[in-house]
Amino acid sequence: MSLTKVDPQIAGIILDEERRQCNSINLIASENYSSKAVLEAQGSVLTNKYAEGYPGKRYYGGCKYADQVEELALHRAKELFGAEYANVQPSSGSTANMAAYMTLIDYGDTILSMALDQGGHLTHGSPISFSGKLYRPVFYGIDRETGQIDYDEVEKIAIKNMPKLLVVGSSSYPRILDYQRFRQIADRVNARLLVDMAHEAGLIAARVHPSPVPYADIATATTHKSLRGPRGGLILCRATYSASINRSVFPGLQGGPQMHAIAAKAVAFHEAKQPQFIACQRATLENAKVLADGLLAGGIQLVTGGTDNHRLLIDLTPTGITGKIAESALGEVNITVNKNAIPFDSRPPGLTSGIRLGTSALTTRGFGTEEMAKIAHLIVRVLSHIGDEKVYQEVRLEVEEMNSRFPTPGITQ
Repeated sequence: MSLTKVDPQIAGIILDEERRQCNSINLIASENYSSKAVLEAQGSVLTNKYAEGYPGKRYYGGCKYADQVEELALHRAKELFGAEYANVQPSSGSTANMAAYMTLIDYGDTILSMALDQGGHLTHGSPISFSGKLYRPVFYGIDRETGQIDYDEVEKIAIKNMPKLLVVGSSSYPRILDYQRFRQIADRVNARLLVDMAHEAGLIAARVHPSPVPYADIATATTHKSLRGPRGGLILCRATYSASINRSVFPGLQGGPQMHAIAAKAVAFHEAKQPQFIACQRATLENAKVLADGLLAGGIQLVTGGTDNHRLLIDLTPTGITGKIAESALGEVNITVNKNAIPFDSRPPGLTSGIRLGTSALTTRGFGTEEMAKIAHLIVRVLSHIGDEKVYQEVRLEVEEMNSRFPTPGITQ
């Protein structure tokens, strides 16, 4: 029986969410729209199959087709990113990171990573995360004047603390990371190098952004951000770590893998090889620059003064409003963003002094530079007229007009 008959309540909520996704301008940097093919694989009968273990070494019978799916996903992942080895079983980026830690270092070892309040991630040593509880974190940040990483300073911190692991990656840093320089720093202190490329995976797959794979001992990613796949994690590593990574994921962290999600990952890896995907990733970068230019022209301050990737971080300090207020105001006109701390933020995480934007989702829908310039103008209008319902209504109508011209992958396309 269909969902609408079995559980009309849940069916109704899902329908409401479909409408919201179609009718909002989505600037959440960590979100995207999966294709109908990815959604079909994710919702397939593979959800019924238990397949503990790895292809050819399962703890359950009936895994012939599960093996074929996972082997295909592994082959495609390695080919897409030029990696020696891959593991596609992690159910999230956090799980992938935890497996990498378990492989590369011992509990209690020192890790060096970007501080959360400077643009890092919870799983890079935050005291409220397993990474900060099980390991000894020390942090690097960004230069207060430029807003960018000072690699010489990172090296000094590394020499002082002699970490066993150097962790690279961020949730809001809008500039290209110098993976080769990080490798040099790691080698200088005899540390291993872990790169969390969750946000940049799609850009890296399309070869429009530098890849950390040649430099990192292990690289982790999520498959649902710029890569446009299902929600899940991915590990890429040198072959020497293959057995340890496999043990860390299963049985170390997970039981039976989500075979339906692995099938959807395989589809996403296949799609990422296609010319349309590569063109979209190029457009994502172009759209980010146009959005940044439009915001700057409207008097909005950006951390680092711009972007090299799909993300922008707005510094609201000169406006006097908080990230929470800005997120709410833009939400009122169906422009979806998230409040985000800026480096050296004086406000708590529940308020913040910034908002984070990303262009991946809108570019997937087909929004181009003309629309990005208009969106920048609309954001400036809203942030300059907080609480002005007349302005809000005018902006809502413009947002509605733009949304009506672009289909939503997986829903209306």
